[in-house]
Amino acid sequence: MDTLFPWVHSPGDRLALRVGDRTVSQRELAAACAHHIAMLTARGIGAGERVGVWTQPALETLVALVAHAAAGYVSVPVDPKLGDGELAHVLGDAAPRLCVAADVDAVARRAGPIETVAITLDTRTAPPMTPSPISGAPALVLYTSGTTGAPKGALITDRNIASNLDMLARAWAWTDDDIIVHALPVFHVHGLVLGLFGSMRRGGALRWVPRFVLDDLVTALRDHSAGGHAMMFAVPTMYHRLCDAAQDTPAIASALREARVLVSGSAPLPLREHHRLEQLTGHRVIERYGLTETLINCSTRHDGDRRPGSVGTALDGVELRLVDDDRRPLDPFDDTTIGEVAVRGPHVFAGYLNREDATRAVLDRDGWFYTGDLATRSADGQIRIVGRRSTDLIKCGGFKVGAGEVESALLEHPEVAEAAVIGVADEDLGERIVAFVVVRSAVEPAAIEAHVASRLSPHKRPRDVRIVDALPRNAMGKVQKSVLRAQLTPA
Repeated sequence: MDTLFPWVHSPGDRLALRVGDRTVSQRELAAACAHHIAMLTARGIGAGERVGVWTQPALETLVALVAHAAAGYVSVPVDPKLGDGELAHVLGDAAPRLCVAADVDAVARRAGPIETVAITLDTRTAPPMTPSPISGAPALVLYTSGTTGAPKGALITDRNIASNLDMLARAWAWTDDDIIVHALPVFHVHGLVLGLFGSMRRGGALRWVPRFVLDDLVTALRDHSAGGHAMMFAVPTMYHRLCDAAQDTPAIASALREARVLVSGSAPLPLREHHRLEQLTGHRVIERYGLTETLINCSTRHDGDRRPGSVGTALDGVELRLVDDDRRPLDPFDDTTIGEVAVRGPHVFAGYLNREDATRAVLDRDGWFYTGDLATRSADGQIRIVGRRSTDLIKCGGFKVGAGEVESALLEHPEVAEAAVIGVADEDLGERIVAFVVVRSAVEPAAIEAHVASRLSPHKRPRDVRIVDALPRNAMGKVQKSVLRAQLTPA
């Protein structure tokens, strides 16, 4: 029987998870998962049903996510920092039977009518949990950034996860000797599917640093108590800050040098950081490219050409083509012709929850998913992402932020009459969010920023609010964001 985490059948005493100073072995994790599933069963919640997981920075959070995936439950990861409007939409759309949390008191009142119960870390011997066979059933509902309207729930199946992780294992020579180290949130593909589920599927260990603190991350990289070699997953903003620190602190550069592989994703890694990391650590970073709906499509290889500016070639098992505006395939391999990336394979999601219309808009009858990302392709198949078909996706600090979502929050301020949001290049964040607003009466930019911060997650707050007399519009009344960008570009 093919299961998502094969070690659950016969767990050993090797390290499985470490969060701070707290650890569990495979055997202890298997017992804790069994107790957690027994709690859900006692409440009348069975495999295939949705359970919300507040992704608090605790070992218990990881236990619940692993237990649900292993036993065939559907996790709905919930970011505790969601604004009230976002949270109401996610819980209303996903309608989980129950929510679970490491710290119930911190979140229970925010869940409205949905009950939140505590995740307990009970590692006492328990009847073994029956692993669920991989069947193509949903395992996760992951909410997208909401670039057009409210966020949509992407249905990720157990087969999507297993097939994609096996593709990555081949590309990165990923084995059970690898210890994954990351400081990423576990409500996104990067930290959850690759970081947590990837380490569990391979049978290795995960060192999770829930908050990006340099000293904690370095300690995790240098911890060899589990044996093996470290693989670090991070976003460009983290690598930028690590490079800055490593230039003055040789111990940081040494810790990075000891890792087997450094993987960057969620946004393009600037060429400057590629070169700085190689100079400081000797590593050429592996970049990969994916989306919530497709998991990972492309990557540079552990034994291949890690070309700065490229996200590598399509993974084994992924069909990839570039298409024109009419979705007709483009043939050139000239690293010049730009087309939209379309992919097909067992890693492509099952659709959007409650949104058949949105699913049909991106997934055709032949199984091709149209990403909205524009790219070129070199003679040897290397893919270079050059932008979005829609210009309203902002990648800030490793997060994908929909400009429309921020604009909607701005317009909820009583003194904001019009709003337009763009992303501009930022050395630290990748892109920073800039808002142009037309106001009805005098109001301080800081008050507008604070308003957005109260409605949305902190990383969606504009870093720069500019009050203008009017927004530039074309004859059809559409805001011309290219004009706004030009205003920020030095002559």
